[in-house]
Amino acid sequence: MTIFYEDVLRALDAASIRFVLVGGVAVILHGVPRTTADLDLVIDLEEGNVRRFVWVMTQLGFVPRAPIAAGDLASADRRRDWVADKHMMAFTFHRPGRPMDEVDVLIDPPLPFAEMAAGADLLEAEGVRLPIAGIRHLIRMKEHAGRAQDVADVDALRRLLEASGE
Repeated sequence: MTIFYEDVLRALDAASIRFVLVGGVAVILHGVPRTTADLDLVIDLEEGNVRRFVWVMTQLGFVPRAPIAAGDLASADRRRDWVADKHMMAFTFHRPGRPMDEVDVLIDPPLPFAEMAAGADLLEAEGVRLPIAGIRHLIRMKEHAGRAQDVADVDALRRLLEASGE
């Protein structure tokens, strides 16, 4: 299989982690030609799911980019503090020695996980289940972020919707 971050996605699927692919990888998987260097995820922030997610990331050699204990991601209070006090949007994991291996977990996504999961498009690649944020949800998330790349992604995603007759 030659999908982006195959080992991460395979391990998350095997551990039954509830997540949805968002960001550049999701845009690419919907058919928009672009590049990205990281993997963006919205995960179900229920404590047990987060703890399993952190365990998987640790087993794969990922550590937090910020000087924060990985397990703190499971604390709703800590996440609220990070958003309120540090304006943190994502918790970034990276693999030391492999600078391009980064996984961002949105800690305060603009859409609830349940809504995103219900509207996700499921792709299966060599036995790995990949829940990809639906185009309309990606558009809403990208509009919320508002960076230059996000604006370009929204334009491309809208063209995909128009081409599909939606």
